Amino acid sequence: MYARTTTVHGNPQSLDDAIAYLRDEVMPAVQAIEGCIGLSMLGDRDSGRCIATTAWETEEAMHNSESGFYAMRRRYAEKAGGRPEVLEWEIAVLHRLRQAPEGACCRVIWGRGDPLEEERVRDAFRMTMVSRMEQLPGFCSVSMLVDRETGRSATAVVYESRDAMNRATDGAGPMREEFSRQMGIDITEVAEFDLVLAHLRVPETV
Repeated sequence: MYARTTTVHGNPQSLDDAIAYLRDEVMPAVQAIEGCIGLSMLGDRDSGRCIATTAWETEEAMHNSESGFYAMRRRYAEKAGGRPEVLEWEIAVLHRLRQAPEGACCRVIWGRGDPLEEERVRDAFRMTMVSRMEQLPGFCSVSMLVDRETGRSATAVVYESRDAMNRATDGAGPMREEFSRQMGIDITEVAEFDLVLAHLRVPETV
């Protein structure tokens, strides 16, 4: 399974317009495209940064959709008040303990490691990290996106509320640092978002 992310560093005052456009216009169009298995959006109301993600059954389906998404992506970026940055990923891990409720939040961890170690990192994450994450306060789900060629990764951990995510910080931080050190991964950024849209039908990998 694969995913395409479109990130816009936009205007905080424009975030609601971008959410409405994605929900009312992009989502119905996406659901009609063969091979698409969902759409989600993360938003930071303080900075205006937002990340829209489409998920795909195959790499071919993702690439075949590109021409149809060009105009919608440009319009989404205009609504958000910034320029789009587009990245493509493989969905390496996806695990849901429970569906995310309204008001859910997400912490995203970006990293970079040795591309040749990607399989080892993926297996270790599934075997050692997922069960530990389930014990974090308010944990709902975790997904890991990877780029095999560059060694980049983006791990999104969803919590049932902002309060739960904050309470999980003391446990999640050391866990993250320990795993990245053992796997030789450089953490390049950690950011927090509201989960403003979540319509995904991605099967579990764990």
